Amino acid sequence: MNEEKIPIIVGSGQLVDREATVERHIEPLDMLTRTARSAAQDAGISEAELENIDTVALVGVAGWHPQNAPGFVAEKLGAHPKHCYTTGIGGQVGVTITNFVSEQITKGETEFAVVGGCNNLKILLKAVAQNAQLDWARGGEGEPTLVGGDEVGNTELERKYGLIDPPDIYPLFENALRAGLGLSLEEHRQRMGNLFTRFAEVAASNPYAWFPTRRSAKELITVTPENRMIAWPYPKYLNAILNTEQAASVIVMSVAKARKLDIPEHKWIYWLGGADSKEQAYWASERPDFAACPSMKDSALSALHNSGADINDIHHIDFYSCFPAAVQMACKMVGIPVDDPRGFTVTGGLPYAGGPASAYTLHSIAGMVNRLQGQSSEKGLVTGNGWFLTKHSAAVLSTDPHPSGQPINGLMSELPSQDMVKKPCVVNEQASGRATVETYTVRFDRDGEPARGIVLGRTEAGDRFMANTNLDANSLKEFLTRERVGSEGKVSYVDGMSIFSPG
Repeated sequence: MNEEKIPIIVGSGQLVDREATVERHIEPLDMLTRTARSAAQDAGISEAELENIDTVALVGVAGWHPQNAPGFVAEKLGAHPKHCYTTGIGGQVGVTITNFVSEQITKGETEFAVVGGCNNLKILLKAVAQNAQLDWARGGEGEPTLVGGDEVGNTELERKYGLIDPPDIYPLFENALRAGLGLSLEEHRQRMGNLFTRFAEVAASNPYAWFPTRRSAKELITVTPENRMIAWPYPKYLNAILNTEQAASVIVMSVAKARKLDIPEHKWIYWLGGADSKEQAYWASERPDFAACPSMKDSALSALHNSGADINDIHHIDFYSCFPAAVQMACKMVGIPVDDPRGFTVTGGLPYAGGPASAYTLHSIAGMVNRLQGQSSEKGLVTGNGWFLTKHSAAVLSTDPHPSGQPINGLMSELPSQDMVKKPCVVNEQASGRATVETYTVRFDRDGEPARGIVLGRTEAGDRFMANTNLDANSLKEFLTRERVGSEGKVSYVDGMSIFSPG
């Protein structure tokens, strides 16, 4: 094996600032330099040695727009890297950029890198609410190279009918998954609670979690003033928390460089392989099957294949966990049960450890590195998910080197999803007539009252429709008392809007 082309992660650093205020907080530049130095310290790398990094790769930071963020961080570290990389936004990009940097090592283009990301949405939104100016540092010469795309997440038509943010859209997948399993509404609520109480348990022992609090399944699914319904069937405690102040960085280098720096081998965590993909039916409203996710299957199974392993060889898992649907879909796509004893998080997940915008998976990678270091012959799988089960990434990390000595990044030549339906179902906004519900949700207002019904389905002619209901709050409450997937009704196009009427 050529040790100059074998990528390993040797250190990690994380930061959480729960007490941040607009007047007193850690700005992005400081977060990123602090966690980079913490990661170096974790690996036993001196600040003088850290100045020799040849690559800085950063997840795009919402609300912070220096000229060259990775170059700016490098300046603060006293480094002069050859390569500066950044990403767009999306929950998959932390894994994507780690896969990319690792692949650059396999190509001999990089030997010593810092990969980092941070989230400052709590303070950013508070400053907007207070009409306060955030004087965050700006700088960095030149321009970084963009890794991956930076596509928008939804269409104007979707926004028209209320499919705007993650809490509006993930319930569509959740309800379709429930119906596909044949579960009652109550059985499904309990299933979600049982699944996510295991996440809260992990978060409770994570010093970097935003909410290090144990919650029972009953607490998670019972609607209360503190746990109001957001969008059916998700009360607040089952939603990712985005407004956090967190950061994470990892040190990625070649085995040869680690030997030169005398980094002890028990710190070495091998990157065995990765993969990235996105849905052919990119827009959520055009998915042919709301209970399946072909590209999620492709990315996860390709990463496992590239690593020389299958899911049964994995000891630790961190599935992207913005909502229960994301975890259940991942289980379905890789072929494991939702009560798998290994669990599905090393951090506590996005609702409890914190879902810091695009940077969450750097926390899961850092957490996986910490979980694996000091173990013997163990592997971990980390996945990312961007937008609305739209863009996917996966990576396999291990205490042992790749069995063939050749880590790989990329999709398999024969995609695992090749027999799945992928073609987009374009919405016919003016569809009319008798119709069947494929999935649905009801958005609630801040007072806990149902405010907007959203339905997607098929007409008797086979057209995909997207519609709102014209039901009032009391009727919407009744609408939610029984399973609506598979039920019939009528869709009409009235005054520029599609309206679905049940029955």
